[in-house]
Amino acid sequence: MTVFLVLIVIILFAIAIWQMSKIYKLSKPVNKDSSFQHEVANDKDNRINAKLMLMFLIFMYFLMGYCFWYYSRFYLPEASSDHGGLYDSLFFITLAVIMFVQLVTQVLIHWFSYKYHGKKGRRALFYADNDKLEFIWTIIPVIVLSGLIIYGLFTWSDIMNFEKDEDALVVELYAQRFNWKARYAGEDRILGNANVRFIEGVNTVGVDASDDDGMDDVITQELHLPVGKQVVFKLRSQDVLHSAYMPHFRAQMNVVPGMITQFSFTPTVTTKEIRETDYIKDKMRRIQKIRTEKSKELVASGQAQLDDYENFDYYLLCNKICGQSHYNMQMKIVVETQEEYEEWIATQKTFKQTIAQQ
Repeated sequence: MTVFLVLIVIILFAIAIWQMSKIYKLSKPVNKDSSFQHEVANDKDNRINAKLMLMFLIFMYFLMGYCFWYYSRFYLPEASSDHGGLYDSLFFITLAVIMFVQLVTQVLIHWFSYKYHGKKGRRALFYADNDKLEFIWTIIPVIVLSGLIIYGLFTWSDIMNFEKDEDALVVELYAQRFNWKARYAGEDRILGNANVRFIEGVNTVGVDASDDDGMDDVITQELHLPVGKQVVFKLRSQDVLHSAYMPHFRAQMNVVPGMITQFSFTPTVTTKEIRETDYIKDKMRRIQKIRTEKSKELVASGQAQLDDYENFDYYLLCNKICGQSHYNMQMKIVVETQEEYEEWIATQKTFKQTIAQQ
């Protein structure tokens, strides 16, 4: 694949040099005795290129429509958080505006290229200055972009400027290359102080052992969230810049070394519920088909067979290229009922119990 990409780059570079040489030739003055005057496009050439412009326009929109249809199976399902609808509305409105603008501009560009293609004796109309046109194509983008920016700011404010509920679940997401850990606040709903300088032995996230608020904290390798309950995330990084990315919840926040960032959302769809949706069932059937075919290839080559991919799960990912194993930096998220969450958290050891067993 690398060799193939290198060949493509070399070919494209050669084409670019060839085109630049043609531009250089066109920029040179034409003498009457020069043979170059025979290379100037005639009416036939212009007609052919004008029709090609229309054909390219049709091809471009056919390809765009095909891509929208074919790759629609990779779209995310409906958001699994309460703020996800706001995020999706902003995204689709922005996409609709962009698609409308490019539809109009591309049609005009290609149609005018066809309609006003070069003909012998035709002279192009030249405007040295037109205040009316300049005002129109300046003020319209200003109004549209200002509207999108203001709408985006209000949406961002609604999502980020949250009020913490009294019974909100407080969870710290601790990032380290190439791993995630979750630290839950105990019954006091307060996370204990932590610092990378305290990392030693079983104290993998640097909880301050002298802080009583941290004694009932719970540190896990799997993130469990109760449905319908606000979750406030505190984020820390041990080494480099990471980004906590939960696509199905429309949530992402940078994790910055030396500081604590935060965001909050309320899960609305449990893991069990999303597994029963038609979108996820179809997605899992496609994945299982690919894995089955891959397993047959491995068996035929004498390698071990892949395990079945049983069910869909939410995941916390890193959305910053943080190093060589960045692709594998993920943590399973389980959204469940309050009762199921309480049963699970009751089985986890507190920080006090962990250091006591050291």
